[in-house]
Amino acid sequence: MSININLLPWREVRRERRTKKFYGIMLLMLVAGAACGLGVLYIYQQQLAAQQQRNAYISTYIEQLNIEISDVQRYQGDTERLGEQLALFQTLNSERMSTVRLFNDIAASVADGVVYQRMTRSGELVSLSAVASNERQISEQLRQIADMPGLGVPLFSEVASGQDDTRRVFQFEVMQQPLSDAVSLEAAP
Repeated sequence: MSININLLPWREVRRERRTKKFYGIMLLMLVAGAACGLGVLYIYQQQLAAQQQRNAYISTYIEQLNIEISDVQRYQGDTERLGEQLALFQTLNSERMSTVRLFNDIAASVADGVVYQRMTRSGELVSLSAVASNERQISEQLRQIADMPGLGVPLFSEVASGQDDTRRVFQFEVMQQPLSDAVSLEAAP
């Protein structure tokens, strides 16, 4: 017995069409896959470029902020130095005012016949040495010093005879009142 296989040409044509269709679909899928891959790559490249632009902007902004921070720190240092200088100037001005007030008070309190020889100041303590003709002038001088609003009560330390025995050399110490205390004492009736 013999087997007869009928291989009709239409089956062969159908098989060729299916193969071509399969290869066409495969080629189409390959092209579609490549296009999708390129599309995704393009999107990622765009996102990467946008992120790099944002990073560059942030880096530039950070640099500007760092410059501004260094400027602020420099200004703060300048401010601190100016504050220190201002405090020094205020201290010097206060001492100058205190010295001027001391000399004005001493000059205003000089009794007739009294001559100051030496004056030293250590902080608020003022040591004075003067010459007077008699004890009455010495006591008058001490009284006038005590009456001055910028000076405290004098502390008499010694009296000695001068070189010609007619003059009396006397020494005393007095506390100079702080400027604010003296102003409030002058303002009070």
